[in-house]
Amino acid sequence: MPHPVSPINATTRPPCGSSGSPRVLVVSAGDAIYRGYCLEQVAAAYDVVLLTGTEPSWEKPYIVDHAVADLSDNTALLAAGRELAARHTLAGIVTWDEWNLVPTARLARALDLPANSVEVMRGCRNKATARALFARHGVPSAASMKARTLLEAGLATMSIGYPAVLKPAAFAGSIGVIRIDRPEELADAFEFASAGASQSREDTGVLVEEYLDGPEVSVECVTQHGVTTAVAVTRKSLGPAPYFDETGHTVDAADPLLTQVAPAAGAAVKALGITDGVQHVEMRLVDGRPRLIEVNARIGGDMIGHLVRLATGIDLPRAAADLACGETPDLTPTRHGAAGIRMLYPAASGTLAARQVNQPFVAHTPWLRQLQWTRKLGEQLLLPPKGDLFTARAGFYVVTGRNTAEVNERLDTAADEITVTTQAGR
Repeated sequence: MPHPVSPINATTRPPCGSSGSPRVLVVSAGDAIYRGYCLEQVAAAYDVVLLTGTEPSWEKPYIVDHAVADLSDNTALLAAGRELAARHTLAGIVTWDEWNLVPTARLARALDLPANSVEVMRGCRNKATARALFARHGVPSAASMKARTLLEAGLATMSIGYPAVLKPAAFAGSIGVIRIDRPEELADAFEFASAGASQSREDTGVLVEEYLDGPEVSVECVTQHGVTTAVAVTRKSLGPAPYFDETGHTVDAADPLLTQVAPAAGAAVKALGITDGVQHVEMRLVDGRPRLIEVNARIGGDMIGHLVRLATGIDLPRAAADLACGETPDLTPTRHGAAGIRMLYPAASGTLAARQVNQPFVAHTPWLRQLQWTRKLGEQLLLPPKGDLFTARAGFYVVTGRNTAEVNERLDTAADEITVTTQAGR
């Protein structure tokens, strides 16, 4: 059962206005590979009106109307949102796009639709603000100091000590996040973190933080009227140090860790002022006790929402839409299994020369639920420090099983049947 912290494949959609379903505005559906399941599951229950940065393609079967605007331009976004609101009676607004959390909150306020405030979303997006709120509310986190220059970073490490973590104050995907173990590593690490931070539209600062030594997990939460329910815990696998690239995830409906980490996740959500929505709460277990990394105020990436549904039957995209429209989501588990995803990375950076899979194995292995290539032959795959998760991954695969042990065994079995080969540049 979910742990309370406190007491269809659509191919066509009906013409606009004919279905009678509530109408929800989705801001930025994302890409088909990693976020297609979100739009599909919402469209199974709602008429979807889409606000997007590019003309829809794969989204067309799941939407009844759309508008295209530069989502980084507040004026253009508000104008397009008002245009859609003039054509439709909207029940709510939702996004699962990290980069559009603040713009979506701003648009919700302009359209008088229920949503978390712009200020709350800014706090979720900015790790320095979140750390301060965690400290104020007694949520166990990490010591953290902001550094605009290398000199300030050096002074921060004198206070925080080693090992330390440098990261962008407001970015995502572990881009620009690096661990350092000694002072002589600081200059290169600060340059690496600064390069990641420079891509942010919100804050280009760097944080120097205490390294939390322990396994990393995330807690998938649903919050309504300020009451948070932890529905699943995701156990994470990371790539080689000093980077923090996520290489895989597992979700088990019967994971005993859920009851241990749920209270800390709920406290973090409350500290940030979130009252409604779906959250992906990241933490590390230090000496077995939760220490917060961050709260993402949207469905987790890397297909985590899909894993939750495969393992528990709980539909997080539907829950997010329900909450946006003022409805109470159904969080009753209908499945009691486990699921996992593993990312396909090359052994070394280079040109993708071959991507091979044992086809008879795929055809006769029902627990291999999905094998997805995300890069084409001839494309460059760049691992850190020159690359990141967007440039390094060649694809991923998803498996199911009865429990975590079986899922991990099957992830390893499938790995032996899949090969990613790169060729060094000439």
